[in-house]
Amino acid sequence: MPAFKTLDDLSDIAGKRVLVRVDLNVPVADGKVTDATRIERVAPTILELSGKGAKVILLAHFGRPKGEPVAEMSLSLIVSAVNAVLGKKILFAADSIGPEAEQAVAKMANGDILLLENTRFHKGEEKNDPGFTEALAKNGDIFVNDAFSAAHRAHASTEGLAHHLPAYAGRTMQEELEALEKGLGNPARPVVAIVGGAKVSTKIDLLQNLVKKVDALVIGGGMANTFIAAKGINVGKSLCEHDLAETAREIMKTAEAANCAIVLPVDGVVAREFKAGAANEVVDIEAIPADAMVLDVGPKSVAAVNYWISKASTLVWNGPLGAFEIEPFDKATVSAAQHAAAETRAGRLTSVAGGGDTVAALNHAGAADDFSYVSTAGGAFLEWMEGKELPGVSVLSRTA
Repeated sequence: MPAFKTLDDLSDIAGKRVLVRVDLNVPVADGKVTDATRIERVAPTILELSGKGAKVILLAHFGRPKGEPVAEMSLSLIVSAVNAVLGKKILFAADSIGPEAEQAVAKMANGDILLLENTRFHKGEEKNDPGFTEALAKNGDIFVNDAFSAAHRAHASTEGLAHHLPAYAGRTMQEELEALEKGLGNPARPVVAIVGGAKVSTKIDLLQNLVKKVDALVIGGGMANTFIAAKGINVGKSLCEHDLAETAREIMKTAEAANCAIVLPVDGVVAREFKAGAANEVVDIEAIPADAMVLDVGPKSVAAVNYWISKASTLVWNGPLGAFEIEPFDKATVSAAQHAAAETRAGRLTSVAGGGDTVAALNHAGAADDFSYVSTAGGAFLEWMEGKELPGVSVLSRTA
């Protein structure tokens, strides 16, 4: 991974205006933040800069206002939650550029923290418009990007600002990039990837990239059915993209050429209905009843997954192995997650995971805290796994 500057490269910043791109796109219900994880993730960067006397100016988006002010997407709604996490009161400006923003910045004392209004209230944000970018840059001396989750977008506040101001990675961005480097950039081998989820169609690029980089690829979830069907096995009423059979065969052929083992389920937990507590049975994968659907991988398959986890030095995980949201179809995901957590605790495994369903599944298994790193970035994490360049990251390395 190319070099990038971090907060360690900043000195004597007292009185400096530091524009910090953060991810505050948190869930809100009835006017209250229901999950402050993303605020907690960026708190160390904010407090470090503030503690060194910088004037910390936060840039963030909230929802999808499509370039127009939308009251229910105002960042003013989360000010109290940010105050609570930081343990200190922050200031708020009702615009991200223009007179209101400029006046609010001018009134700041050293160590103050100012949150500017939703950058996406302006069309220039998502268009990375030069005029809008310059208006943002006018209020800063330094740019710090601490929003890896938005790094796959070339927006004004994620990419454009790095062309106008000295650019640095915040602590969360730094931690994420270092973890990803250990995951696929320069990993300890053997490397095993677990990819699950519903559909192959959403992860074609991911699978095609991984088979060239890892020693074993475990495929679970609904997408495993597409691979199983591509081998000529009847999957009954299971979720399956039969039209992608040829794509699945191509991925398996590429994996064979790259000496990457493809690990598919050899047995499954099947049911006739998709609901909690549904009557179910374990069958070999060649014996799926015509009127049943596979909702989890079976015990023999779990044993194979755990074997590969034990064999690995590095594990990258995206997507559950089964329908973990409803019991009893969470057993495979829970077992594998807990085994990976134990291997990590023992110092035998570097484990990196990411993606919304993945985070939820690891939390459900009580394993997330023991993984080496769990990314809260959805699209950015997936695009990184696909081997794509992330504009918000590459611009940091270019300015390093």
